Amino acid sequence: MKDGFIKVAAVTPKIRVADPAYNRDRIMEKIEKAEQQRAMVTVFPELCLTGYTCGDLFLMEPLLEQAKMELIQIAEDTAGKNMLVFVGLPICYHERLYNVAAALSNGRILALVPKRCIPNYNEFYEARHFAEGMKQPVEVSLTEKIRVPMGSNLLFCPDSLPELKIGVEICEDLWSPNPPSISHALAGANLIVNLSASNEVTGKDCYRKNLVEGQSARLVCGYVYACAGEGESTQDVVFSSHNMIAENGIMLAEAERFLNQPVYGEIDIQRLNGQRRRMGTFQGETDGYQQIFFHLKKEETVLTRFVDPAPFVPEEISERKKRCEEILSIQSMGLKKRLEHTNCNCAVVGISGGLDSTLALLVTVRAFDLLGLDRKGIHAVTMPGFGTTDRTYDNAVHLVRCLGAELLEVDIQEAVRVHFRDIGQQESVHDVTYENGQARERTQILMDIANKDNGMVIGTGDMSELALGWATYNGDHMSMYGVNASVPKTLVRHLVKYYADTCQEPGLREILLDVLDTPVSPELLPPEDGKISQKTEDIVGPYELHDFFLYHMLRSGFGPEKIFRLAVYAFCNGKGKENYTPEIILKWLRIFTRRFFSQQFKRSCLPDGPKVGTVAVSPRGDLRMPSDASAALWMERIENLEKA
Repeated sequence: MKDGFIKVAAVTPKIRVADPAYNRDRIMEKIEKAEQQRAMVTVFPELCLTGYTCGDLFLMEPLLEQAKMELIQIAEDTAGKNMLVFVGLPICYHERLYNVAAALSNGRILALVPKRCIPNYNEFYEARHFAEGMKQPVEVSLTEKIRVPMGSNLLFCPDSLPELKIGVEICEDLWSPNPPSISHALAGANLIVNLSASNEVTGKDCYRKNLVEGQSARLVCGYVYACAGEGESTQDVVFSSHNMIAENGIMLAEAERFLNQPVYGEIDIQRLNGQRRRMGTFQGETDGYQQIFFHLKKEETVLTRFVDPAPFVPEEISERKKRCEEILSIQSMGLKKRLEHTNCNCAVVGISGGLDSTLALLVTVRAFDLLGLDRKGIHAVTMPGFGTTDRTYDNAVHLVRCLGAELLEVDIQEAVRVHFRDIGQQESVHDVTYENGQARERTQILMDIANKDNGMVIGTGDMSELALGWATYNGDHMSMYGVNASVPKTLVRHLVKYYADTCQEPGLREILLDVLDTPVSPELLPPEDGKISQKTEDIVGPYELHDFFLYHMLRSGFGPEKIFRLAVYAFCNGKGKENYTPEIILKWLRIFTRRFFSQQFKRSCLPDGPKVGTVAVSPRGDLRMPSDASAALWMERIENLEKA
């Protein structure tokens, strides 16, 4: 439960139809195993105490009475167990039968939640036995001493984790046009459990999975789906125990069908609540809901879920290719519109031979092709300076020629020396003035060429550099349209690689691959033995770490403690490019946080540029942050981590 994680389980016991005593033992065995796995919410299938396929046996008093007695026994056996358990069974109330989910915790039956939508089509014939469940809770007497609320409008709330609220629906409820989970979520439920008995027919598993993923995304919630399996009658249908756990559209765990396989996962309640806070359309409607409080002992949840070390980059190759094509299209369409709007037939791009300027040029070429413009209208300007190496210069020149753009070369060294003399800067002093003087000279050249040729300066800087402030104010920080402004560095690399793999031009591919192999550098300091002496990641840190920090800070609103925990989990096991230590991660987290706050003034006046993903730093859209905000709170929490 630390950092908002709660472990959940969807479990299918092998049952006997119409044998509640046998089923009770199987359910308890599964509860014991779930407890060993530290699951705090465990969900069993619909009507699992009796079996879903009892048919007219549901109308027999012995079965109903025995199921109720076995439920009471299971509840008593949960005493001392740190979990909330949901078990399905039939319950009679006012001479009508209801298909319910019983919530059990620490020796007690907390409440009963009835199924609202009763299917009565195709192979389903539930209306013969069950009544539609009520919304508003009523009191049900299970024995003379045990009286519990029963109704759909119930939320289960642990006293030790007030940010967690659990709602319940049963099988067909999810498949209906207006699932109860919608009302539950609007009332505050951020975890929905579903006790189901969905039988198998060809292709149904895909539709079922889409429903679970889609509902968790639509409601910004966790969704635990437990499905009936082996042991149910196969007289007419077969059940596959298709258990699933989803979170906000992502499948965290999915059982292999036909094996009665339990699934476990950790739902990030903190992340879900953070996302809801950002959504102004997520309005709460709590009227008519009753909260059922219970106790869970707080303990740290051991993580088993996948934490992506590269959250901006899809892991699956086909999805990555699709994402790259989509982003290139967004970038080029954004630039196309801007060129059309300004009646501009000329684009000016500064070309360094590095990744960012390469991507900007590729996007500009796409935009020109979409407009049917001559690529010679792209003025690609290479501006050798004090730190330019032969490798990057040659790559820049060959790239421009290969793409058919117009190559311009302006050596900035003499102009910068004149400027240094004017301001009294010693060329031998390689300080920030030495570096920024070159960057601003290059920007002046690009802007003036654009004025001269009635063109538009295309920005090359990426989102990772902007997050760190690794850009010269009014230097490479400035342009007339920044096509890379919302593309993180870890994704820039894959976009260039995708272009190389799909361009079908061997010469262009060779150049792009060498650009990819070149160390990231602004090349503002003199080379050493002809090689790049100034490597960005040696100075500000690894971009894969910074992009990880940026994603979880802006996308989820996490604090330093949780970001650090997730980073250690994701990177300290060899999953990242390097096997980082916690000490290294904490060092760069400190630097990221300090720079992120101190450099907001650069982001506050960014040029226009297209948003391509869920995280962006545009001052007009995603990040409306004061330039003089204090980082003290965040830095104090990092210091506490360092002391721990």
